[in-house]
Amino acid sequence: MVENAVVLLSGGMDSATALAMTTSNRSNVIALTFDYGQRHRKEIEAAKRIANHFRVTDHRIAAIDLTAIGGSALTDRQIAVPSQRNLDEIGKGIPITYVPARNTILLSYALGLAEASGATAIVIAANSIDYSGYVDCRPEFYAAFQEVARLGTKRGVEGDVIEVRTPLIRMSKADIVRKGEALGVPWALTWSCYHGRAKACGVCDSCQLRRKGFREAGIEDPLPYARTPPTKT
Repeated sequence: MVENAVVLLSGGMDSATALAMTTSNRSNVIALTFDYGQRHRKEIEAAKRIANHFRVTDHRIAAIDLTAIGGSALTDRQIAVPSQRNLDEIGKGIPITYVPARNTILLSYALGLAEASGATAIVIAANSIDYSGYVDCRPEFYAAFQEVARLGTKRGVEGDVIEVRTPLIRMSKADIVRKGEALGVPWALTWSCYHGRAKACGVCDSCQLRRKGFREAGIEDPLPYARTPPTKT
């Protein structure tokens, strides 16, 4: 039996890999991308290219204005994006690039879409190993949201619970690169940088984690970078 799944597709390397994993299981996919006022809106175009590459015929872009909430360097241009942090600092503490309750809001939208469309699962590419320290990327958060899906939807209380899947949650960035490479993820089409410039900055937390993953996996990252990150790790 072919299942239906809603896959949150940001346009980055992680979500592209999660999409590839889902399509490799022959699932029918609704790819869901959010335009939430992020500084790096370039990732939306990346998501379109990735969805097209994997022949996803149902790709939806939902607009949610999180700039009205503020409190993050990704939604408030008055707040600077941290750069050139040493890799051993990244993931320790919650950075200013954390968007307040973002994944709770986006998952809630995805949950509604999954319930209405008859999808059996929501797939999100959250990662808690090589990540920026966001509280809504931890396994316990997704376990709690699974309870929301069970208790807070018509289908859930009737016993048809929508599954919240986090296939990358325990993977390192290098593991993600290896998995994506095996599944044919077009890395050149993805975008990870917290800026939306012509070239990825190379020194924000997201760029550094991406480059670390490719380096440790022994695979060349095809994205051009404007700067070289610090050498200290």
